[in-house]
Amino acid sequence: MNPVPHKSISDRGARYVIVQAVLIGLILFGPQGPLLVNGEPLKTIIQSCGVAIGLLAFLIMGIAVMNLGKNFTPLPCPKDGAELVQTGLYRFVRHPIYFGVLLAALAWFFMFPGIYVLAYAIGLFILFDIKARREEVWLVERFPIYRDYQYKVKKLIPAIY
Repeated sequence: MNPVPHKSISDRGARYVIVQAVLIGLILFGPQGPLLVNGEPLKTIIQSCGVAIGLLAFLIMGIAVMNLGKNFTPLPCPKDGAELVQTGLYRFVRHPIYFGVLLAALAWFFMFPGIYVLAYAIGLFILFDIKARREEVWLVERFPIYRDYQYKVKKLIPAIY
């Protein structure tokens, strides 16, 4: 393990967390825009799927946080003294918390299918892709074996991407 000193919270990736919080806030509380689904019973079916996906999303996020244990940080830069986790949900996707948040955004879109909600969710996906790339640079610096893990496990969506 190679220690990588980072002095300020900004240097540890706080800007990503701020943008993430803004996008999540927009998903939850921002203008929804014109609805993409209006008719019944389709709207009710999609909203029900949204509730189920949302419950799954929170379960995934909770398990992923437990899998990380003391290594958990909202910042993309690993904590000093962190250990590399490749077990639990991390066997299936390198960033299961991001995956869970993306599922939650999808669930919210299903429950409130506005065009702006979809745009915010797509923005969140793009942010997580960029944030994960930066995070993985730090992880490779700290844990050289992370490079092998990257080849074996998908980044944000299990078995897909």
